Amino acid sequence: MADVDFQHLSTLLWREQELLDLLLFKAEEKQYLILSGKTRWLARIAHEIEVVLDQLRVLEVERAAATEAIAVRLGTGVNPSLRQLAEAAPAPWNDLLARHHEALLVLVTDLRSLSDANRELIEGGLSAIGDALLSVRQPTAGTYGATGRSEHGSSRAVTLDGAL
Repeated sequence: MADVDFQHLSTLLWREQELLDLLLFKAEEKQYLILSGKTRWLARIAHEIEVVLDQLRVLEVERAAATEAIAVRLGTGVNPSLRQLAEAAPAPWNDLLARHHEALLVLVTDLRSLSDANRELIEGGLSAIGDALLSVRQPTAGTYGATGRSEHGSSRAVTLDGAL
């Protein structure tokens, strides 16, 4: 029965790796869209990323339950990390769980790097748009002074009521 639990956990970890890999692909697609200026598709890719994140959340709950069942049997305590579980697991599961741990770390590190790069690209693009908007801002018409010439400055137009 113990092998069944380990097999189930391993299957969940493989699925998690597949989803993280898909998320990495979607983040690279997003970066391509940002760099190429094809912003039309950004909403779609954001939705696709959210779908993958939802699948990861569901999988995480299932993985936590499977991990907890194994942890009770191994006596590792409540909510052990994957590394702790790998250290306590019998062979060949200890090696397999350690490899899952390493693969997940690589994927998460790659995702963080790409996510940070995409965030910087978006923030840089927003800043550039703001600067461009400020540079094309039309000056205000100003008001006319006593000489009949237009005056630009801090004064504002005033309407007089002739009925006074």
